[in-house]
Amino acid sequence: MEESQDITVNAGDIARLASVGRAAVSNWRRRHDDFPQPVGGTASSPLFSLPEIAAWLRRNGKSFEVSLGDLVWQRLRTSVDDLRLGDLVGRVGAFLLFLSREPEAWREHGTRSLDGLAAATEDLPGSPDLRLDDLALVRLVAELAAERGPLDTFEFLCERYVEAHSRQLSVTRDDVAALMSRLTGPDRGRGKGTVLDPACGVGTLLLHADASLGQEINETNALLTAVRVLLRGATGRVVAGDSLREDGLAGELADAVVCDPPFNERAWGYEELTGDPRWEYGLPPRGESELAWVQHCLAHVRPGGLVAILMPAAAASRRPGKRIRGNLLRTGALRAVVMLGPGGPDLWILRRPDGGRPPSQLLMVDATENLSIVEPAWLTYTRNPEAELTGDSRTVRIIDLLDDEVDLSPARHRPQQGGPDFLRDFTDALDRFRDTSATLSEAPPALELLAERQDLPTTTVGELAKAGLITILQAPSKMAAEEGPLPVLTADDTAMGTPPSGRTTLDPALVMVRPGDVVTTVLGVVRVLARGGAALGPQLTLYRVDPQRLDPDFLAGFLRSADAARVHPSSSRLDVRRARVPMLPLADQRRYGTAFRELFTLEDRVRETTALGETLIRLGFDGLVDGHLRPCDQGV
Repeated sequence: MEESQDITVNAGDIARLASVGRAAVSNWRRRHDDFPQPVGGTASSPLFSLPEIAAWLRRNGKSFEVSLGDLVWQRLRTSVDDLRLGDLVGRVGAFLLFLSREPEAWREHGTRSLDGLAAATEDLPGSPDLRLDDLALVRLVAELAAERGPLDTFEFLCERYVEAHSRQLSVTRDDVAALMSRLTGPDRGRGKGTVLDPACGVGTLLLHADASLGQEINETNALLTAVRVLLRGATGRVVAGDSLREDGLAGELADAVVCDPPFNERAWGYEELTGDPRWEYGLPPRGESELAWVQHCLAHVRPGGLVAILMPAAAASRRPGKRIRGNLLRTGALRAVVMLGPGGPDLWILRRPDGGRPPSQLLMVDATENLSIVEPAWLTYTRNPEAELTGDSRTVRIIDLLDDEVDLSPARHRPQQGGPDFLRDFTDALDRFRDTSATLSEAPPALELLAERQDLPTTTVGELAKAGLITILQAPSKMAAEEGPLPVLTADDTAMGTPPSGRTTLDPALVMVRPGDVVTTVLGVVRVLARGGAALGPQLTLYRVDPQRLDPDFLAGFLRSADAARVHPSSSRLDVRRARVPMLPLADQRRYGTAFRELFTLEDRVRETTALGETLIRLGFDGLVDGHLRPCDQGV
């Protein structure tokens, strides 16, 4: 492994290496006179020598680990300033793409094979010369790729880059990105067709597509997107440039378009684009840049193809945009408006008209409390736009929306329940809340309070995998979905604790789950499966343990623990290979496992009770306001 003599780290890096919070690092600096002094950075963001920090942690008995991945990342951060860090990560990505495409050349000729890098990566945007001058860094990256694979290596580096620039980079939430992919994916996510993102950022919305087209105004981000797409084995083309002013994908028609555009941009090209043929539904006002993006997306999808675009909530009601909103409704282009949360963006789903009769209803969904209701509501609506929906989903007659305001805000059109329906729903919510809350009185697991914290010898999940105690599995990158005889365990199923809801066709590459498997989602949900027989779905990781040496509930508890979640404090993903697990005899593991299992059960009950309580509270407010309820002296 290369020397780390010149590598520096900041307070967040130290917290990650030591598996503690940032506050702990601040306390060490204040309380310990021998804590290393900064060697660079600024007063508000000092940098420390990695070897000095490692030596101090070792002297003070602090648990820490500098993995090969950490060493590569810190080497990158130390090599250039923040303004050039993205370009360096992109060049590393180009090398990793070369490594995945020409593994034999690297094995036989090492750094001499880099003369072929340009030819092997000519489909990347930007400069044709993407070579890395630092050959020591090249060898270090190659060593990490041999350990983790080129794709996992680059995803790790991209995630660190996004964390380091979280204030400058806007990245679509993982759960929202997955929802947009499922709703609009060609053939409903079966991996067929082309998906286009005209404001692709670092590529989050294109990662599940089998074929991708993207454009991004930032050249560095365009390069990162292209590498991420191509390392997955997908076909793709990503260009750099301003999509509205200089459409680098002019003439391209995709099967679906997804977009998370920049909001509230006044300098989007209003003056020079006044007569642009894309404005089929009206010239976007200067202050309505988002409506320009909507029409740009519609211009790039085939007739009948779907568009999913995130929009500021105000775009549903701002007066200057009412003419375009009205035209989108009249032509049947706008099909659904989904409220994702208070103060957050809405999700608009559109379908480019193909000559068929437009629907007479618009779907509106309030997914503030539960994102999982969106997909069933959309499926019901696409099968029958006139179908009655329940809960926080409803259809609204388009003729009723075409008034002086054309207000498409889901909150304004929340369904009002009639007397019999309200009585049924309120009584049912009250009864279910009482039943579930009664289960919370059952005794929690018996846990002994210790006078002092007990430190146990630990190892990492990665080391357990190397020793054969754990096998780590993921679903194949290309997986047929929504059809076939085989049930699929999805990320939503895992999060909600419900039976497998997906379907797929038989394929020898599928990972079939078994009882006792530990499954985690990208958002950190952990479950031990009680039943097998289903295929593992996308965005899930499965940990299959050797039950004679490792208890699955024991492992799940420590994956769920605060220390595991703090491995990347600002990340939406768990770096579970670095999560620490105590080394205990199997009998002791099972005692811990029993306690963890009881806590997981309690957590599910609390979550269910909370959801029912929120429903009861909402119905209570609605009933008091609209006259279905009135106060009384005693409880109902």
